Amino acid sequence: MQEPVYLQNPHLDGGPFAHEGGPVGALLIHGYTATTAEVRLLGDELARRGFSVAAPLLPGHGTSPDDLARCRWQDWADHVESFYAQLAARCARVYAIGESLGALLALHLAAHQPDVAGVVPCAPALIARTKLIHLSPVLKHVVKQLPKRRGEAHPDSLVDRRWQGYNVDVTAAAAQLLALQRVVRRELPLVRQPALICQGRLDTSVDPRGAEVIHAEIGSAEKELVWYERSTHCLMLDVELAAVAERIASLMRHSA
Repeated sequence: MQEPVYLQNPHLDGGPFAHEGGPVGALLIHGYTATTAEVRLLGDELARRGFSVAAPLLPGHGTSPDDLARCRWQDWADHVESFYAQLAARCARVYAIGESLGALLALHLAAHQPDVAGVVPCAPALIARTKLIHLSPVLKHVVKQLPKRRGEAHPDSLVDRRWQGYNVDVTAAAAQLLALQRVVRRELPLVRQPALICQGRLDTSVDPRGAEVIHAEIGSAEKELVWYERSTHCLMLDVELAAVAERIASLMRHSA
């Protein structure tokens, strides 16, 4: 019997990657169930502007949903911290930039690593769009996987063609995401680095109020919330990617 195919767009390169550039670095962290294909285009844009770039593939991602089910959120955070240490060893300043789950991991890193130069949470998964996530700690014992709700993406959309990741949701991993949401919410006052929060106006994957909560509760003196009117959840793959990349590059050029 043929094994089911769980990875959307398996032809894309979703492995960890790095670009050697100047003394300012960008640590790019992909989202929940995704791969580094989600941040690769942004990484290329930043590399063209002379920045060093590193992007880890989070544990449990890009392999099988069963692998993801065995991960705890601390596994993702530890992996991000390891990549940050490697990039910081060769860069004078490093910015933590993440999308969705990656945005939470970027904030968690900044809360615990004061040397992080700045943080860019994009489409932060702080508040879930569906209340079902709150049932995941119990549901994981009954149902391992659920088909994904294809809310904002439609077949052959720009994001749909560029995104790589699992086409099912993993209930055990959703429970870990829920736990991380609660941890990061408590840690927001500890984040004091310059912060650029990016949110797509057409996002139907997470509750956009999460971006507003971060802007209100983060401890940063220098902070900005930027809305992208034509973008959905995956800002780094959508039609305003160039504008997102330039805004992030501007932060990296001018904040110290």
